Amino acid sequence: MTDLGIPRFAPRGVGHLRGDRTFPAAARDALADSQLRRNLGHATSTIRAKRAAVVAERADWEELRAAGEAVKASTMARLDEHLERLESEVTRRGGVVHWARDANEANEIVTRLVAATGSREVVKVKSMATQEIGLNEALEAAGVAAQETDLAELIVQLGGDLPSHILVPAIHRNRAEIREIFLREMPGVDPALTDEPRRLAMAARAYLRERFLRAEVAISGANFGVADTGSLVVVESEGNGRMCLTLPRTLITVMGIEKVVPSWADLEVFLQLLPRSSTGERMNPYTSVWTGVTPGDGPAEVHLVLLDNGRTATLADDVGRAALHCIKCSACLNVCPVYERTGGHAYGSVYPGPIGAVLSPQLTGVEDNASLPFASSLCGACFEACPVRIDIPSLLVRLRSQHVEARREASRVPSAEAVAMAAAAWTMSDPARFAAAEKASRLGRVFGRRSGRLTTLPPPLSAWTAGRDAPRPPAETFREWWARERG
Repeated sequence: MTDLGIPRFAPRGVGHLRGDRTFPAAARDALADSQLRRNLGHATSTIRAKRAAVVAERADWEELRAAGEAVKASTMARLDEHLERLESEVTRRGGVVHWARDANEANEIVTRLVAATGSREVVKVKSMATQEIGLNEALEAAGVAAQETDLAELIVQLGGDLPSHILVPAIHRNRAEIREIFLREMPGVDPALTDEPRRLAMAARAYLRERFLRAEVAISGANFGVADTGSLVVVESEGNGRMCLTLPRTLITVMGIEKVVPSWADLEVFLQLLPRSSTGERMNPYTSVWTGVTPGDGPAEVHLVLLDNGRTATLADDVGRAALHCIKCSACLNVCPVYERTGGHAYGSVYPGPIGAVLSPQLTGVEDNASLPFASSLCGACFEACPVRIDIPSLLVRLRSQHVEARREASRVPSAEAVAMAAAAWTMSDPARFAAAEKASRLGRVFGRRSGRLTTLPPPLSAWTAGRDAPRPPAETFREWWARERG
């Protein structure tokens, strides 16, 4: 049995795993934003098409998915051993490993390491883990300016915004909006700047160049950590990662404990799955690997912060631990009809979309994100797209059940939903009662005469129709049709 310590959830009041509103409330605002929906629809459809094209080139795609699933399952079963091996190899090659039980400890470790260098500015490679723990805010409180260098993260940072996508944090912005942010927030930008992608990229490059050259400290995430050699891997598309990983004197990496892979042979599988699933490319333009400290080449100090923050609690669930298989490709977001219409901000977590609806409640405890497991149509598209075959719909149903059970235990008074389900069970357990209920359902035809849908029902059913429509009941039940046609 894997034992990494006492499982505990991510702490409240720090980081970006909990929203201040429920998903239905936040989604309602997002659905009313026509510009947001246009931006999301265009971006996700483009990524879906690119992914479909490169996946179709691989006749062994399903075999690759199965291999990725198997590697992840095997790794999670012996996670403690692989992490200890990773620590040993990183240390042997001149790096320093730190263990962080939660976001507070991780932020304290990183701020202390930065303070020891005397630097008041750091450059950052895009990292979901540092967003998760709210590292930028912790550094700011300590008087350290953190500069995002990924273009999309830079847009989010300059706009005073939050990421809305795992892969493309600024997916909710279009080119015109990005131009306005650059003109407003970027010092020295050409007032004649257009929204041509190349011009926008050149403006960002000029802004970042001097920061790369003067930075003494860099902070990164890691897509993978190879236990056999202590190597850390970052894959990206712009080259900003390479600049952060090689130029500064001190490099601090914050990595979730689930990112470890046992060997290079295992890494090979994911370097085939990840680019196709994320950006719709055959391979990543930049794949950076560093192993400890190499005198005279790259950073002189290398630190690795291994982050738990609720992951051990997730690992303790023999079924729910499958969420830790996620390689953060965002394929499930790009095919999800709910995400496409609401965007990432509605989820309230740095991990949006189908995988976020599973992972965030597991890291925080279900009741701290109780609405997220219901932010899904359970259509199954996420499972079909997932490169490591995470059965997200089944995990969502499991979390829904846990929430219902928790609510039932917390209150002695049955909820309206529980009463309705009990009534339905009683009705459906007897053929005569069920037949009578079918005939009675025709009374619902008084509603929805014009639209053909039931959009509003009287209480307590109004709670159900507040979030969904139902077809108007048919004039004839199935039993009546069968008797007439086949009787």
